[in-house]
Amino acid sequence: MSLGVTSRRLLRASSSYYRIRRRLYHRTATKVEIAARRTRFYRDVWDEAATACGGVVRQIGGPILEITCDGVVLRTRTNLTSLDDPLTVALTENKPLVYRLLAERGLPVPRHRVVKADDLAGAWGFVVASGATCVVKPADGTSGAIGITTGVDGKYEMARALAYGGAFGRELLVEEQVEGGVYRLLYFDGELLDAVLRLPPTLRADGVKTVEQLIAIENARRLRLGIEASQSLIKMDHELRRTLAAERRSLKSVPTSGERIQLKNIVNDNARDENVSAMERLSREVVAAGAEAAEAVGVRLAGVDIITPDPAVSLVDAGGMVLEINAAPGLYYHYMKRDGRTPVATLVLQRLLSSSL
Repeated sequence: MSLGVTSRRLLRASSSYYRIRRRLYHRTATKVEIAARRTRFYRDVWDEAATACGGVVRQIGGPILEITCDGVVLRTRTNLTSLDDPLTVALTENKPLVYRLLAERGLPVPRHRVVKADDLAGAWGFVVASGATCVVKPADGTSGAIGITTGVDGKYEMARALAYGGAFGRELLVEEQVEGGVYRLLYFDGELLDAVLRLPPTLRADGVKTVEQLIAIENARRLRLGIEASQSLIKMDHELRRTLAAERRSLKSVPTSGERIQLKNIVNDNARDENVSAMERLSREVVAAGAEAAEAVGVRLAGVDIITPDPAVSLVDAGGMVLEINAAPGLYYHYMKRDGRTPVATLVLQRLLSSSL
């Protein structure tokens, strides 16, 4: 049997392992409770928006809401709204297509290659050719940092990343890892409503407890405080273990007292205080690039994710990139952040009403 065939079989077996772990995770009672809290959060912000605009909210089935105000009707299901059609939402989930549409506008995107989940030779060939540390992620149909591995610069790490990503999609995107802060820019019809710097999840060590124990304490805090603390728990997944390993740590490590431990390179499991207002940090060029990115994909309510070392200058000058366009952008980061809240649901409804006059 050839080495290539053996490698493909091992990758597929590993992907099956991650698929089983994913199913078990989604069945837990804690996961159900977190989802319920998230649904209540969105009900609250749309209730607030309707009240501010003189409208009413009606629950028409499960988490689906109908907001009616001065003849304008908006339907929502948590962060999904009727502002953008299903085809546009599906388009934004196709990451290689989004990159192509952005590149056609001259917007900077990471160098990348699409590979099959069992194509170790093709994926590793991209790393060698680019000379860059890479990120591996499902190419289509996922969100919320599902199946992503960062910091891939070795062939063994690439095989693990393909196996993990392959549990969530048969085609994967291998792209250069760009350094800088991750910013979420929220636009409605091309107007910037808010911008947030989203920091990765971290914990402060006490010199006694292991990383695993610190995570358990933090997750207990999040469960106790609910949406005021975070919209998710810290998942002890492949990305967390890889990030710790890059710093020569593991879940069993006991870091020095006072040391700040970064748990992941991706930001999705962060806490409220790790979301920071960023409107005043952005240059006009960055704001314009985000608006053009949303227009290129045709999204009305768009969460544009950029990464840049310096948001005060253009993406090109800073070496920044546009990473993603979200047609069902999460609103949590704009309400729950370190330095105040921006009622973006109210802003959306107000502008929707003014555009209908």
